[in-house]
Amino acid sequence: MLFRYKAINQSGAETEGSVEAINIDIAISSLQRRGFVISSIKPSDEAGGLFGKEITLFERVKVKDVVILSRQIATLFTAQVSALRIFKLLSAEAENRALRRKLVEVAEDIQAGSTISLAMSKHPTVFSSFYINMVRAGEESGKLDETFLFLADYLDRNYEVTSKVKNALIYPAFVVFTFIAVMSLMLTVVIPKIGGILESSGQEVPIYTKAVLALSGFLVDFGPFIVVLLIVGIFFLVRFLRTAAGKDASARIRITIPYIGDLYRKLYLSRIADNMNTMLSSGIPMLKALELTGNVVDNKVYEDIMHETLEAVKSGGALSDAMSRYPEIPGILVQMIRVGEETGELGNILKTLAKFYQREVVNAVDTLINLIEPVMIVALGLGVGFLLAAVLIPIYNISSGL
Repeated sequence: MLFRYKAINQSGAETEGSVEAINIDIAISSLQRRGFVISSIKPSDEAGGLFGKEITLFERVKVKDVVILSRQIATLFTAQVSALRIFKLLSAEAENRALRRKLVEVAEDIQAGSTISLAMSKHPTVFSSFYINMVRAGEESGKLDETFLFLADYLDRNYEVTSKVKNALIYPAFVVFTFIAVMSLMLTVVIPKIGGILESSGQEVPIYTKAVLALSGFLVDFGPFIVVLLIVGIFFLVRFLRTAAGKDASARIRITIPYIGDLYRKLYLSRIADNMNTMLSSGIPMLKALELTGNVVDNKVYEDIMHETLEAVKSGGALSDAMSRYPEIPGILVQMIRVGEETGELGNILKTLAKFYQREVVNAVDTLINLIEPVMIVALGLGVGFLLAAVLIPIYNISSGL
């Protein structure tokens, strides 16, 4: 719960801000430990917003916000601005209210003596474990400006590639949905009316017309039950996908679907290579880099591979040998990692691999878009054309015989 407060700090100046705590007593104790003399404190939702509460439903911190924030932090560190001053400045300038609140709390924790990484770790919805460990490595090496630039570049690359894949899949999904909607509308509204005309004529109709009329009658009679079954099925499917078995099944299906699976495999491989390169270049140990990469790869199959690889490397094995056991890891990637281990250029090799797979993802997405658009349009046209032909040809024959 967030509390707004006004207080007098140790230097005697009046200050105000917000603090997050389970209840008001803990909030007061937290402020007193910082040396504040509290003049007023109240829950932040007592003022403003609908019915006295602040609306936060649509407020969330986007990846693009974190990219911009990282670049701003890097620039200010390069200009020799103190960490506390940086976060106070950025919290005052942040347009996203959710991000502004987080930055205010980070600034307050830094003022109370916390490190940047520890202050950020209290906000996992904004700063991932990967992000926190990168900042911690930057603190230990004294290169926070370079670290935040690394993070901004990494997040920007990852956001661009992931967005491209998602946008490529949205269009075919929309076309398929439109196709199903149009066909359903025709079979439940248009075809039954035309079927009535054909039945009243008493003429014999072709077999394909009978099939279309039978399908139309089935959907009209049992349509509501089918909709209910679909809703129930989707409900249980969503629940199943939240289980460990469901996540594993979903991850495997995602990387085995023809063509789409190849696209996703390249996406995950680019993410693995980019994560490992970014962390190793920042001085994070190999074992920690493997652990964090497994946590952020966003696919259960590759997550398990990275964690099993971690255990193998812990036991003294080479990274390339550990990865060579999995068919999901291409041989070329294993061979290049082996070369990097032998030459001591593993970071550069991983950087090259990341760029290679990112280009592969972009090319695959462009090809997919160029291929799917005409295929979907042709399929939609053929489906609608078949339905119309199945009912209009008999009507034409009837009118010709009159």
